[in-house]
Amino acid sequence: MKKINKKRIKRIRNLIVSSVFMAMFFSITTYAWFIGMRTVNISTFDVQIASTESLLLSLNGTGWDTTVTIAEDILDQVSYSGHTNSWGGAGLIPLSTAGAINSEASRLTMFEKGSLTPTSGGYRLLASPIDNTGPNEADGYVVFDLFVKNMTGGQYIYELNKLDEEAVFLDIDSFVDVASGGVAGTGIENSVRVAFAEIGRVHAQTASVDDITGITCASNSVVTGICRDAKIWEPNDSKHEDSVITWFGKTCKKRNGADVYNSDSFGEPCTPLVADKYYPTYVVKEPIKSSDHVDVYDAPEYNTYTGTTKLINVKTFTDEHKDLAGNERKEFITLAANSVTKLRVYIYIEGQDVDNYDFASIGRKISVKFGFTKERYTEEDVDYEGPDLDKDAPQIGLIGDDPMTIALGTPYFEPGARAKDNMDADITEKIIITGDVNTEETGTYTVTYEVTDRAGNTTTVTRTVIVE
Repeated sequence: MKKINKKRIKRIRNLIVSSVFMAMFFSITTYAWFIGMRTVNISTFDVQIASTESLLLSLNGTGWDTTVTIAEDILDQVSYSGHTNSWGGAGLIPLSTAGAINSEASRLTMFEKGSLTPTSGGYRLLASPIDNTGPNEADGYVVFDLFVKNMTGGQYIYELNKLDEEAVFLDIDSFVDVASGGVAGTGIENSVRVAFAEIGRVHAQTASVDDITGITCASNSVVTGICRDAKIWEPNDSKHEDSVITWFGKTCKKRNGADVYNSDSFGEPCTPLVADKYYPTYVVKEPIKSSDHVDVYDAPEYNTYTGTTKLINVKTFTDEHKDLAGNERKEFITLAANSVTKLRVYIYIEGQDVDNYDFASIGRKISVKFGFTKERYTEEDVDYEGPDLDKDAPQIGLIGDDPMTIALGTPYFEPGARAKDNMDADITEKIIITGDVNTEETGTYTVTYEVTDRAGNTTTVTRTVIVE
């Protein structure tokens, strides 16, 4: 038997259903990149979320399902106490974070550029924390609460111990790319990050909706506070645009002195970047002042300098980790059995990513898709040799004429259709018919017939009805 296509298996078995696009429309606004002088216009940001059958999702602690629909107007109607979802304000601003959580505010600690001045070896960097500890999150990034109910088991363990929790994996089909209508090849799609902050959890069977929505980092008799460092997903970790590589070669020089203002502190050119190679991101750890003498390229992989403590190498979850198979596959997060966990999801542009470069201003449309699964293995991992999957779509046969012509004022009687499937035989009863025919007004109308078999294969046909 031929081996089953891996993505087909994942789509049918792991991703039960993916969420409807979350379309977040930003007014076209220009911002300076964190590294260099690059400016970017963000116009549209699309996100998809998927989950497996035993992981239920909710935006407000109720109405659990395997899918959620998220849009700005929908979240405006989410009014539970403590709701602070934000769609970025006027747009996305390049920021930087090591994933640390402010336990008092139950929010991600993030930094923005305070100043950026060219030096002999790159750019001198100043950075200050964004003010997101008040009643609302700051502008410049997307953030929302995602409540995840883990249906495994009956026992809930109140104590916080990862060894008592169940591994959840990032689905292999998760990606960040340029959405339809965007301009690819400028590096911003490689600089997007998604941070998953586990704030706290409660017993899925006994907690009220107020208990769930009121979860913070603080522990009490109901809530187990978590507030671990956020898990940061870095998509496209080994992708670098040609212009990025070229510009790095022109601006970076190896650093051999502590004074970033002294040209003698920089020597020969840095080791050139290599395409298709992973480079770690040295993110801002804490506020950076002029007296700290920080250069944006400070790191052994870039300008060889190791004297800066303000920038640290964060261990992100990369595509390299996501695509590992079998026993090598890395867990993404862990969830307690029979629990509801509040995840605070941040989507932002990492300003310290090496793929940020200078002198361009391009309208962008970014697409983000991620999914959760509990399955560590796929059929490909274990050399599956069973029967082939049903990939054949069912057939629909219309009853009656197409096109159908009826006289003005004559009642329209739906003639119907029949559907047959190679595996399920007669599935006529599964046909869904949509479309209205107004026989009191002349015109051409369309009636749609859609049917889906058990394997998820869908067929759609239409009938044209002319009223004259």
